[in-house]
Amino acid sequence: MVLLSSFNLFIGLVSAVAGVASTSTSPLLSRRILHERRSAVPQGWSLHRRADPDTVIPLSIALRQSNLDNLDDYLLEIADPTSPKYGQHWTPARVAQTFRPSKESVDAVRTWLVHDGVDGSRIQFTKDRAYLQLNVTVAEAESLLATEYYVYQHDDSGVEHLACHHGYHLPEHVSSHVDLVSPTVQFGGIKLGAALAKRGGASPAKKDMPRPHGPPKTPVAAEVGSALTADATNCDQQVTPDCLRELYGFNYTFVATDKNKVGVVELADQTYVAKDLDVFFKKFAPELVGVEPTLVSIDGGKVDFTETDESIIGESNLDFQLIMPLLGKEQQVSLFQVGGSGSFNLLLDAVDGAYCTFDGGDDPSEDVVPSGVKEDCGTKAPAFVYSVSYAGAEDDDVHYMQRQCTEFGKLALAGMTFLFASGDNGVASNSANLCLLPNGTAADAPGAFLPNFPATCPYVTAVGSTQVDAGKSARDVESATSSFGSGGGFSNVFPRPKWQKRAVGGYLSKVGGSLGYAGDVFNRSGRGVPDVAANGFPTAVVIDGNFTLSGGTSASTPIFAAMVAAVNDARLAAGKGPVGWMNPALYSHMFAGVFNDITNGTNPGCGTDGFPTAAGWDPVTGLGTVKFQQLLQRFLTLP
Repeated sequence: MVLLSSFNLFIGLVSAVAGVASTSTSPLLSRRILHERRSAVPQGWSLHRRADPDTVIPLSIALRQSNLDNLDDYLLEIADPTSPKYGQHWTPARVAQTFRPSKESVDAVRTWLVHDGVDGSRIQFTKDRAYLQLNVTVAEAESLLATEYYVYQHDDSGVEHLACHHGYHLPEHVSSHVDLVSPTVQFGGIKLGAALAKRGGASPAKKDMPRPHGPPKTPVAAEVGSALTADATNCDQQVTPDCLRELYGFNYTFVATDKNKVGVVELADQTYVAKDLDVFFKKFAPELVGVEPTLVSIDGGKVDFTETDESIIGESNLDFQLIMPLLGKEQQVSLFQVGGSGSFNLLLDAVDGAYCTFDGGDDPSEDVVPSGVKEDCGTKAPAFVYSVSYAGAEDDDVHYMQRQCTEFGKLALAGMTFLFASGDNGVASNSANLCLLPNGTAADAPGAFLPNFPATCPYVTAVGSTQVDAGKSARDVESATSSFGSGGGFSNVFPRPKWQKRAVGGYLSKVGGSLGYAGDVFNRSGRGVPDVAANGFPTAVVIDGNFTLSGGTSASTPIFAAMVAAVNDARLAAGKGPVGWMNPALYSHMFAGVFNDITNGTNPGCGTDGFPTAAGWDPVTGLGTVKFQQLLQRFLTLP
């Protein structure tokens, strides 16, 4: 038999097929029903051949968690500013115990597998019994799941991957106990790899998540670079740390640095270069020369100071050259460097052991660690706020996205804040300009709007981008970025949460009727993104020793993260806890007047003008940019 590496697993096209009915009424012989399906093969992949029935694959089954229907209520109890329990975050032990799969679910799935011929000794459970995994042949998997596996081939590289050709099925009495089975229909990681390859980045076989692309990088001539002003006098032409302080009234000295924890997440081979940081700091923050972030290596994640490829060092350099001057020398920032495939699940595994499978990660097709590396599973101390400048199209397997989003919500219960860039292609997704065609395929072509995930998850805060208009100063209200579209729109997966209904409903009632889009172009009942915005262009940054103008929502996110970290610092100094999940508070009446309303600009994409900004919330810049001192004072009034 051939044992396929998890690097070679590809989850491909699935289509609905009829369930297998049984004449028996026994639960063990209940009819099979379709559990998951996908409507199209990702761009760049073709059906190649039937899979070898003797090939062995690691089959992973994620059990349905208990009490998920109460997650929103649990979160609002500690995040709604009007709640008497505001800020009373849960312990990790309480979170794990509350959502542990029931004994009924464990027994139902195990009994089904044994009844269908799997020896019980082959079934391995996680410690908290949230997942089970077993090695099976393709023939066994096809029998268990009433499906067929094929091998797909990448059109450009020739890389081959195992794929579930049809939707998979589960016994009806088992389906309600299972979130997802893999490898089956999840192929988002592969799609993102293909998108990266188009831009000269990673190969299609490498499943790392692309960062929002932002504007083209513009090198600054050496004599101009030396003449860049460190103050806030030319913020329409070059955004510096002083510009950001002036724009948002952000003048804060950190005092609770021994308690505060700030994290910046970088994925796969993305790395900062220390000498580039020092060139930048020498110009804009001399006290930071020689200071570096603290490395938190996850699954072998590492930095490479010898790297010179702009596509590899550009994002990480940008993140730290923005956030560190705003935090100051006393507040340490941690670099959560995720190795392997760089998937978000590997990050979640590392900070929450209850999320892991028995050996870490929960999908061997997407959550891949290097050979010989011991996977991190609950081994890393979490931060209070995470800045994440990476995003992917919201067209991965729905169950996979829902389960990952739920985990962000569970960590929010424990007091963590996750900030995600909303994307840089307007209503299209990530740097590949992906839109949804009528057949459900995501492609670089006009089609239905396709937002970015995890930004669309309601338990994270999505950050859009703004700019100072030409000839204006940092004292003027900004506009939505015009050199690229600030990512925004409406989720096709996650419904609109109740804390957002007033603001988003107001936008649609004012503007929705004049957009002129067909009803299937965007989901009018979906979760709206972004939530907030911050400056994203033209950002001064040093890459390969040279000053460059860059930007994107990937710049806006660490800027906003610095201000959240400052709010946490002030609360910790006052004997309170971190803010954790911010969204219900930000959208509440209690925070009215905290934002600079952005009413100029659009976010084009998918062959359209996208959405226009408007008074109040809009799907371009969210609630707007913050007035830091007011934001700070409102959060300090809360328990």
